[in-house]
Amino acid sequence: MRITLYFFLFLFLLNCEDNQSKKKNIETTKPEVQKEEIVKQKDTIKDAILEPKREFPLLTDKNAMEFFLEYEKHNKENKVRITTGFGEIDILLFNETKFHRANFIFLTKQKYFDGTQFYRIVKNFIIQGGSSDEMEIANRRRNIGKYLLPKDTKHGFTHDRGVISMPSSEIENPHKLASPYQFFIVQRTSNHLDGDYTVFGRVIKGMDVVDEIAEQETDNAEWPLHNVYIKKVEIID
Repeated sequence: MRITLYFFLFLFLLNCEDNQSKKKNIETTKPEVQKEEIVKQKDTIKDAILEPKREFPLLTDKNAMEFFLEYEKHNKENKVRITTGFGEIDILLFNETKFHRANFIFLTKQKYFDGTQFYRIVKNFIIQGGSSDEMEIANRRRNIGKYLLPKDTKHGFTHDRGVISMPSSEIENPHKLASPYQFFIVQRTSNHLDGDYTVFGRVIKGMDVVDEIAEQETDNAEWPLHNVYIKKVEIID
């Protein structure tokens, strides 16, 4: 009788100890699991912020031409509006210069030009835009890619008043490859530029705005004393 009682008491104590052990395991393991899940969620969110899914490839000199060759087949828009503090400038982009047209349409759809400036003004010559000394603009370029476009001057377009052309890169190169992020509008016919720079469009409305911008005072580096912002560039019908 006493042995049986001891036996049941032993089983009872063993069961209690086992329950306490299970409870301890639950209490110590569950927070760790939750913590691990939280860390995983944070890492996922961090990755999404730092490495957002790209809609287009990072452009380089190796892939840019192939990219724009395909892009221009599916993006046929050829009219844009540049809105400034002085008014609007409407531009027709030439289909003949397909890589330069496609590049400008692509950058417009990426909203690259919004908030850039007409940063170089030479009265009775040109106004040049598409850049800025602000870090945000540099970050946009970095996100889109680093590439140059070749000259395309075989279509007979000349640097007459009102045309839009693309300057060569600041990096010296013998072929005067174009800087894709910048452009200039000719205020006064300058045919000495023909053959060196690609004319890829013309102003169809707003030359009075171009003339007014060209009147702004500049420093010795031809940078306007008061910033001339491009509020936005958008595609129009």
